[in-house]
Amino acid sequence: MTTALDRAATRTVTSPQPLGPVTATLRAMFGTSTELPGVAPDLLVHDQAGWLPARALTGDHLDTLLDSAGRRWNAQPHAAAALAWKAYTYWLALPAVLGWASARRVPLLTADDVLVHFTDPRPLVTLGLRADIPVAVLPGDPIALAGHSQVRVVADEAALLAELRRSLLDDHLTPLLDAIHDRVRLGKRTLLGSLSSGVAYGVLRSADVLPGPSAATIAQLLGALDVDDLIELVPGPTGKLDVQRKTCCLAFTLPQPKVCQGCCIKS
Repeated sequence: MTTALDRAATRTVTSPQPLGPVTATLRAMFGTSTELPGVAPDLLVHDQAGWLPARALTGDHLDTLLDSAGRRWNAQPHAAAALAWKAYTYWLALPAVLGWASARRVPLLTADDVLVHFTDPRPLVTLGLRADIPVAVLPGDPIALAGHSQVRVVADEAALLAELRRSLLDDHLTPLLDAIHDRVRLGKRTLLGSLSSGVAYGVLRSADVLPGPSAATIAQLLGALDVDDLIELVPGPTGKLDVQRKTCCLAFTLPQPKVCQGCCIKS
């Protein structure tokens, strides 16, 4: 049966705004795309005063991120770093995940085109995208010929996934992972497990408004990022797909231990 959300998601595919499908899917997921704590309204930052490029997180501002996580969760340094990475990678990857899954439009989330600030005390960190962030699309996308300066047309889906990987992982997350690893000596597999689960959860939580089977979408994204061996999709309590992790985010080490659903550590 086609629902109202299905029809809304379908209409966004022809949106003249490069990120229209992404913000439409966010509204369907959360009821809003303008009031999500930790995310700029409709993702875009039009006034960059007070914002930093995310690349700053691999330098002096890594301490700001990790100290914020330590206070937020009353966590030891290694757990604070693991939980900070988990939260950051989920919200960072979500626009690319939803863009790919909803309309094969991928905002290129390099560390220079993603912006952050720490002035809002409610979230760990606030993320936003430059208003002119490049968006990769396929030749058949309606905006491919619309004259948007930020639109980059690639040959096919394989090339689109390669651009997603290059911008999100190679340019942005791998340098941050290396900086965190050097600071607290967390295993890289542990950290990449949170990226893998975050991508999968992003698809599953929006499954009702995305076209195509969730399992196939998740397999394509995780395969492109080379993290497809770090989770499994399993039937959940209601019969819907759920995520079974093969690594742990270390939430069980908190003063009030937490074992997340799907964790490899059983309560």
